[in-house]
Amino acid sequence: MSVLKTVTGKRPKLIGTDLDGTIVAHYGFISERTKIAFAAAHAAGIHIYFVTGRPIRWMAEIKENFNFGLGICGNGAMLYDFINQQILEEWLFSVEAQLETAKRLRKVIPSVTFAVEVNQQFHREKAYVPRWDIGADNVGVEKIEEAITAPALKLLARCINGELSSDEMLAIATKELDGIAFVTHSNSTDSLLEISAHGVSKGATLAKIADRHGLTADDCVTFGDNPNDFSMLSWASRSWAMADGHPDLMKYAKYQTDAHQEDGVAKVIERLLELPE
Repeated sequence: MSVLKTVTGKRPKLIGTDLDGTIVAHYGFISERTKIAFAAAHAAGIHIYFVTGRPIRWMAEIKENFNFGLGICGNGAMLYDFINQQILEEWLFSVEAQLETAKRLRKVIPSVTFAVEVNQQFHREKAYVPRWDIGADNVGVEKIEEAITAPALKLLARCINGELSSDEMLAIATKELDGIAFVTHSNSTDSLLEISAHGVSKGATLAKIADRHGLTADDCVTFGDNPNDFSMLSWASRSWAMADGHPDLMKYAKYQTDAHQEDGVAKVIERLLELPE
């Protein structure tokens, strides 16, 4: 089905979009067409939210490309004004729940290692091999419990030597941490989980923010490419999965658009702006 045929109804009042793999290429590039489309949506009075797993230190790139909108960072754990570099609100992962999460995952995934995003800092176990923020915590700790001293943005869990895929880890952890934490991932080719406070997700936070604007799921559209987007794709009445995203996306999204390298999101927004208010 073409993008054009899927864009129907009224013009949205809020757009929530993932960043990496959705509007940001994996090499960090945002196309001019994408920037123009979002600027036009903003000029039309549509609320723009960049909904990401990123911590705030990775939002400088977004500020360089957009002078409007707000960030929902850490998979829903933080509302962030990236333009003025101000944290507006947080829904953090308690110390007790972090410790319980680590304890339970060590039992069911013996090769697991941990890192934590807390107080805008990245801490890791010595055995945890970072793919990003290399050098941000050169020393590390023997066990992450040593670094769990305050409510956190999120806990990260990685298998040593990639023994399990992110999808395999997610299946195990979701069952083990039911009622304790929210577990997801944003990279199917890795062995990495992103774990937040119970009830905290991109979709839950976006729904909360929309309600504050007096909006419902019918007024909003969302875009995403990975499991950490499932919650907001299923929440919004109109949502688009990226064609090059996770194979399970269409279980949650209502429609599919072209790959991010083909400006899939921009194509939809251009059509949305043609709709009546």
